[in-house]
Amino acid sequence: MAVGIFDSGLGGLTVLDAVAERLPDVPLVYFGDSAHAPYGVRDADDIFNLTTAAVERLWDEGCNLVILACNTASAAALRRMQESWIPSDKRVLGVFVPLIEALTERQWGDNSPPREVAVKHVALFATPATVSSRAFQRELAFRAIGVDVEAQACGGVVDAIEDGDMILADALVRSHVDALKRKMPVPEAAILGCTHYPLMQQVFQDALGADVNVYSQASLVAESLADYLDRHPNMLGSGTRSCFLTTGDPARVSTRATQFLRRKIEFEAA
Repeated sequence: MAVGIFDSGLGGLTVLDAVAERLPDVPLVYFGDSAHAPYGVRDADDIFNLTTAAVERLWDEGCNLVILACNTASAAALRRMQESWIPSDKRVLGVFVPLIEALTERQWGDNSPPREVAVKHVALFATPATVSSRAFQRELAFRAIGVDVEAQACGGVVDAIEDGDMILADALVRSHVDALKRKMPVPEAAILGCTHYPLMQQVFQDALGADVNVYSQASLVAESLADYLDRHPNMLGSGTRSCFLTTGDPARVSTRATQFLRRKIEFEAA
């Protein structure tokens, strides 16, 4: 009954923690592709090939349902995977869905025409690959009209977080927020479009101001997954163990992950 959670590095651990708290009885298998991180500077074909390889490894662990807890993979590879690659007995879900549900106040299965929503000016902070894909804007346009989205590519933030350099990450976040506000001086809402960014949520909030509603993904994804499994319990796979897999050096990744979550995490070679 295991569920797989995939990320290019450690950012998806924020999603794993939220899912574990929401669904404590479900075994979770985490796959971090640390050997190839970050994905945000790679091209779409490269991201697709790396993501499909990781998902197949999670299927091998008995995870018929895999969450792409990586915005870059969700933006650059998921649609192609769903259209031409995923077999009918498996599911791969991305992390944009819960964000757009929350922002537009409508369910994902609601296929009614797009309508006006309360929020009109949205700031999107994401990796360069996610920004260039325009996947968030595309999916939002299916559901809402009249929303102005200003995207800011946050180069360097993921690397700084993965390296444990939170002073640099803080400085980079504030620089990127300043750049965004030069383009959109008064955003009403901000989307943290990378699963690393919840660790910097307070910095984003401070830099944006108290009046900006900051949407972070981890808890939204966990709640959406719980709802999905209520409706599709057959998608729980045969896997029975929880574990952490990495393409990187397990000892090094374990040390970084332990610092990242502030609890003991032990990775094994994928």
